[in-house]
Amino acid sequence: MTDARRTDTREQIREVALELFAERGYEGTSLREIAERLGITKAAVYYHYKTKEEIVGALFDDFLAGIDEIVEWAQGKGPGPETRAEVLRRYQGLLSAPSAAQVARLMQEGQSSLRDVAAAKDMKARFFSMSRAVIDPDASAADQMRMRLAVIALHLGAFMDQESLPVPPAERSAVALQIALELAGG
Repeated sequence: MTDARRTDTREQIREVALELFAERGYEGTSLREIAERLGITKAAVYYHYKTKEEIVGALFDDFLAGIDEIVEWAQGKGPGPETRAEVLRRYQGLLSAPSAAQVARLMQEGQSSLRDVAAAKDMKARFFSMSRAVIDPDASAADQMRMRLAVIALHLGAFMDQESLPVPPAERSAVALQIALELAGG
């Protein structure tokens, strides 16, 4: 029972931290605020995570594992338009989980405050490896940029709010994939 409770608390800390990072940014959120939102002591948060960086690392772990799976699949196929298209579809599938979309949003919007956080550096390296897996090494700078913009299009489709683009989430996601595929030439 204790292990399950510990796991639940760790998960709750991650969820609340992600909410607060979205509301206030990484730099604008403290371990104390996370504890207060959860109704627990700072010491209880500290028992599970010593730093905000550890929390971010835990948030990124599942997402990074998903990207690793996509990259591994793509490397087995080799670069080309069909591989690019399938990578974008798989990546959109990864982003369809609400927590994954929030993690991608945190990474996108918090780039300046997260630049020295190890998990964010890992995320950036994974994005580059995903691009390298689907773009021929001799591809033009424009083609390389198109793939990166395609990934950003998927990010926007995953976390753009109703006010920014007043269409149902499924339509926003479909349009983002369509644009991403057009950009990447898939």
